[in-house]
Amino acid sequence: MTTHLAPVWFQVTGLDVVEGSGCWVTTSSGEKYLDFTGGIAVVSTGHCHPHVVEAIRAQAGRFIHAQVNCYRHDLLEPLAERLSEITPEGIDTFYFANSGAEATEGAIKLAKQATGRPNTIVFQGSFHGRTHLAMAMTSSKTGYRAGHAPLPSGVFVSPFPQCLDMAQLHPGLSIEQTDDLAIDTAIAGLRFLLASQTAPSETAAVIIEPVLGEGGYVQAPPRFMREVAAICAEHGILFIADEVQSGFARTGTMFAVEQCELQPDIIVMAKGIASGFPFAAIGASKELMARWPVGSHGGTYGGNPMGCAAALATIDVLTEPGFLDNVSARGEQLRAGLRELASQHAVIADVRGPGLMVGLEFRDADTAQPDAARTAAVISHARTHGNLLVMNAGTWGNIIRFMPPLVVSQEEIDLALADIKAALEATA
Repeated sequence: MTTHLAPVWFQVTGLDVVEGSGCWVTTSSGEKYLDFTGGIAVVSTGHCHPHVVEAIRAQAGRFIHAQVNCYRHDLLEPLAERLSEITPEGIDTFYFANSGAEATEGAIKLAKQATGRPNTIVFQGSFHGRTHLAMAMTSSKTGYRAGHAPLPSGVFVSPFPQCLDMAQLHPGLSIEQTDDLAIDTAIAGLRFLLASQTAPSETAAVIIEPVLGEGGYVQAPPRFMREVAAICAEHGILFIADEVQSGFARTGTMFAVEQCELQPDIIVMAKGIASGFPFAAIGASKELMARWPVGSHGGTYGGNPMGCAAALATIDVLTEPGFLDNVSARGEQLRAGLRELASQHAVIADVRGPGLMVGLEFRDADTAQPDAARTAAVISHARTHGNLLVMNAGTWGNIIRFMPPLVVSQEEIDLALADIKAALEATA
């Protein structure tokens, strides 16, 4: 078939889909697939949730584009107020954008303006986007950066605690001991970075994903997050939580930082915020936002009324009584089923992740090396024989990440587990 589409998009599948409903997508040939990619953790309320669809439909009849510099439409303040109610304490003022990468870059621009400092610290395994600065801040895979150099300067990479690696290096220690060792090692690395490469006085911000996304669905230990935040506070460095993938109930709490008992200075939001409508936001305190000079940042489509409507409707669904409880229950059901499979298949090195942000890591049972080939084989078999859609993650591509719509049912989790079980047995 002749195509006029650019070939640059990597394709997880070759499926041609025509509609989606809940956790399912339907192809042009009528096949149905259980979608545990969730649009890469975007369709938080499921494909075409009726409440979200109706909100978009109604808004389309009133205003499709109301450019925020020219005039203010009537959903901007209601969405900002709603976000102030669900974001961590101290976050009460918002800037609206279109994508996670755009919001991440905007957050760094805010930090630089507010502090007068030029540099940014990120963490190994991070993914912050594909625009030029966001690429410089991304360290999960060279494929995201290769061929685009030179990238912007002023970005420094600090270690992220890799508890599984530490456990394999020190098999005689308990899980608690290896976790503490991984945390202490990473904190020492951050302190060394501040002493050796970017002085605190020239470091505007530290930005971190509370759960690595492309880096392999590795959750940052709460103590690590708190100690990083304390170092930031000690030196006047702004602490930015990149919740693009982990936010909006994905981890069982509205935001993953809630599980760490800390208050970020800036929070970056996208993906699940509007159930698939392109929308993003930066949140900070009113005082911090006031340090962003008027006119120094902006965008044609930010705060789009259709996106605001979708975001408000999405928040309605995510904050319904019992919604977060179901996310936690379905996540525990999924992890329990995967742990049972891990007990039967030595190639599974780890089952991890909070809520419905779950990673399944494959390593060779004899060498402990990442097993990307087996990972790919399981993903392929699950799609072609079980109609289950999942994706990989991690630097080596040896992790299956499960990110279903948050409305997933107990029965759908069981279906996915059955497909993974069959794929593991077929590819052994």
